[in-house]
Amino acid sequence: MSQQIERDHQRFRKIVRGKVKSGLSKYISRGEMIGKKGRDFVSIPLPSIELPQFRYGQKGSGGTGQGEGQPGQPLTQPAEEGEGGAGDQPGGHILEVDLTLEELADILGEELSLPRIEPKGKKNIVTTKDKYTGIRQTGPESLKHFKRTFKRAMKRQIASGTYNPADPLVIPIREDKQYRSWREAPKPDAVAAIIYMMDVSGSMTDEQKEIVRIEAFWIDTWIKKHYKGVENVYIVHDAEAHEVDEHTFYHTRESGGTKISTAYDLANKIIDKRFPSTEFNIYAFHFSDGDNWGDDSPLCVTFLQNTLLPKLNLFGYGQVESPYGSGEFYEFITELLEKKDNVVASRIPNREAILGSIKEFLGTGK
Repeated sequence: MSQQIERDHQRFRKIVRGKVKSGLSKYISRGEMIGKKGRDFVSIPLPSIELPQFRYGQKGSGGTGQGEGQPGQPLTQPAEEGEGGAGDQPGGHILEVDLTLEELADILGEELSLPRIEPKGKKNIVTTKDKYTGIRQTGPESLKHFKRTFKRAMKRQIASGTYNPADPLVIPIREDKQYRSWREAPKPDAVAAIIYMMDVSGSMTDEQKEIVRIEAFWIDTWIKKHYKGVENVYIVHDAEAHEVDEHTFYHTRESGGTKISTAYDLANKIIDKRFPSTEFNIYAFHFSDGDNWGDDSPLCVTFLQNTLLPKLNLFGYGQVESPYGSGEFYEFITELLEKKDNVVASRIPNREAILGSIKEFLGTGK
């Protein structure tokens, strides 16, 4: 019975995966998955899957195709004319299923044919440590638990009548000895860092920020599939750059001009202070509408090429379309595409373009 249940469960999970995969672009563009994100699971509404229902009754007691009737006769009683109001019968339900972020990453990789990310050098090493978890009867003398051994020997001597309170000599024998037991526990190091930078000047609307939020969720999901530990950094900028928390990153409202180089400079300082490139795989993604101040764009390209890019596995620039931005910065970034193989640029005009942009960013496998 348990094997049959397990087979049914696995078959149901395959159906769910197929439904999510076939409607992936819909879920991405609407952001439904992110809104229902828990710590390790994402709840996804699937209206096209119905749960089986069982009805109990006497065999042959009626039902579709049984009993008297005429061709064309309705199978249910017709409602009386003028009858209305709230009903008392159950309606259709939307089934919510939980998928792990690991399963979502697999679905994303299958749908977009994404290559595996290959961590470089020693930055993907996961250390292990010995964790003492219990007591056992055998082991090396160096791990002998003295207190437990002594108490066990005393109990044995008292029970056997050989313990003399006037001469409290306790001598453990082999059966009394207790040893600490251990197991190797993986100690995941934070071996990857993702730095998100976003233009929050007056030309970036709430819709553009929502596009960035959705795309960042999927980038996170895919990169975390390939690393034991990932740390996220969030930077917002207008004419100045600031490090913020995740909530502020997606909900802050700013105004004023734009100076992109301030974000790149802050990202570089954070890397040098907290994520040395000899120990971390570092991914940086910058989202903007392409509007930038004066002569700052050539400075950004020079700074990227000479200072920031040598420290990064991947730099992705995503340009969202805003009714107020000029969009000129995209042309400056394209200058680096032929010079550096760790630079990717993507245009994201609307939510429907998110899926293609994710493929552009993550399709390098870096």
